Amino acid sequence: MSVRTTLVCLPFAGAGASFYRPWQRLAGDALTILPLQLPGRERRIDEEPYTDAGAAADGLLADLRHALDDSARPHRIALFGHSLGAVLAYELAHRLVSEPGVEPAGLFVSGSPQPAEQRSRRATGLPDDAFLARVNEFAGYTHEALEDPEMREMILPTLRADVEMHENYVPGTDLPLPVPLTSLRGADDELVSRDEAAAWSKVAGADFRYVEQAGGHMYLTESPRALLEVVSGRLGAGAGEPCGTAPSPPGCSTYPARRGRPVTTTCPSSLPCSR
Repeated sequence: MSVRTTLVCLPFAGAGASFYRPWQRLAGDALTILPLQLPGRERRIDEEPYTDAGAAADGLLADLRHALDDSARPHRIALFGHSLGAVLAYELAHRLVSEPGVEPAGLFVSGSPQPAEQRSRRATGLPDDAFLARVNEFAGYTHEALEDPEMREMILPTLRADVEMHENYVPGTDLPLPVPLTSLRGADDELVSRDEAAAWSKVAGADFRYVEQAGGHMYLTESPRALLEVVSGRLGAGAGEPCGTAPSPPGCSTYPARRGRPVTTTCPSSLPCSR
């Protein structure tokens, strides 16, 4: 009897679990969508938001344990995170490797450079208007709630905490992650380059795939169905196929390597898949 995969979804800066709830309808029977809620937003609005990614990952692990049904073990878990959510998902994935009764099936990181890379321009510490302008510049996306003065006052402290957590992030380990890893990026993303997104292969301890989707940095707001098709296809595909032989799920494109050869889609991390 096959075990259904639960896709644990972690939010980008300023977002909450509600962003991912419509994904269950889109995913159908292929996946169980489980968004985890960070403090400082939505039903946890009165709780202090995290400013440290390690502490956040520890808290998310406790939340995930609480959310899983003990009678349904073993749990086949995949993780998805966009931008800030990508590094939180990465930290949580390392913790799940040693978690009893859990089979980590895959990590999907979206719109993010590899963990050790930090952007040179920062928003942390700027005055409110300059801070929001910088965040909007980074994301290429403005949430309409920030146009309302009352909502802005409510959201801004959490958004500042999220951005601080992301900009001060340092990986909790330099060990390769022994979980299939997929890095996704909008083809027109002006914040995260192809090289930066493909460099997640440096931390992959199992097989690795780089995928581009149509759109910019926030492509997932426009085409979540195509994204979920990639996730479902990746989780259903065999791992460890030789470079160049694995079929691409819908929406995939290959990454053009510097030497003029296309990067393969599914690659053992020991091969130079992003060079």
